[in-house]
Amino acid sequence: MHKLLYSTIVLVLTGLFCLPANAGNPDRQGEAGAYELLMNPWARTAGLHTMTTAGVSGVEAMRLNIAGLARITKTQFEASHAIYIEGTGLTLNAFGFGQKVGENTVIGLSLMSVGFGDIPVTTATQPEGTGATFSPSFFNLGLGFAHMFENKVTVGVLVRSVNESIADLSASSFAIDAGVQYVTGENDQFKLGISLRNVGAPMRFSGEGLSFSAKVPKGSVSYNLTSNYRPARFELQSLLNIGASYDFLLGSQNRLTALGNFTSNAFARDQIGLGLEFAMGTRFMLRAGYKYEIGSAGAPPEEAPLYSGLSAGASLGFNTRDLDGAVKSHFAIDYAYRQTRSFGGTHNISLRLDLN
Repeated sequence: MHKLLYSTIVLVLTGLFCLPANAGNPDRQGEAGAYELLMNPWARTAGLHTMTTAGVSGVEAMRLNIAGLARITKTQFEASHAIYIEGTGLTLNAFGFGQKVGENTVIGLSLMSVGFGDIPVTTATQPEGTGATFSPSFFNLGLGFAHMFENKVTVGVLVRSVNESIADLSASSFAIDAGVQYVTGENDQFKLGISLRNVGAPMRFSGEGLSFSAKVPKGSVSYNLTSNYRPARFELQSLLNIGASYDFLLGSQNRLTALGNFTSNAFARDQIGLGLEFAMGTRFMLRAGYKYEIGSAGAPPEEAPLYSGLSAGASLGFNTRDLDGAVKSHFAIDYAYRQTRSFGGTHNISLRLDLN
């Protein structure tokens, strides 16, 4: 009966997620905005090129598949910093918190900001700069909820606010993520995950930066009239992830996980990828992945993917125990690198604390 229930939930959610999905279309690239919704600040998932839809767990799940948030033991904190495409001056900073409430339910908070550094202010009359600087503010705040059904099926929903602004212009919206994970096998070796991300209202910029003064003729004289540009609205970066993984158990502590993932992008090419992760218990992990954009072979340089497809990462973990020898907390340091076709790649480092 339970197997029938789990299978029904997975099939129903799969059908619901696939209904609004659009096939990848390179002709639609550039039609959507809020690209920071596709940036991943977390190191564990970045080390596998954000392809762990099936097995992601904890705070990082709020950036990929919210259903994985339900697999927190009790409490988890995570902070992360990323040098995004080294050489561009962009950085990502993120913080997340997850707390178990009740037996099978977890709520979480996730926030991320993009740092642009100080950008010189230039004008038509002073193209070399006025001496002043500005820095855009890109900020996302997400609130997530996830629930586990008897350790086999987890489902979750997340609502994220999206805000972009400079001194005299701003745009805001909200996005909804939904996800499901299914675990089966004698030792829960096989995992399946599906997530629909960034479905929300279009964004449009507004503010004093869109105003301008124009002369309006009236007979032999003219007078100044303040008017506003009418900005176009833009859609969010919606996408659908479908992933699977299998754990090969090597003794009582070690494992080797093989995974695959398919991403259907509404405003870009679809992507497919594979990855491997080797773990020595919770003390040490190595991971590597490769992601390919379908149809990108032979594309001109201006349309070629930014990332080369290769990624790698590692984790070091440390446990603290109580007087009875039970694990009281777990602290981990995660690092990831993703190679780019130009510049110096993206580096991620995260600090994670689990309280049992």
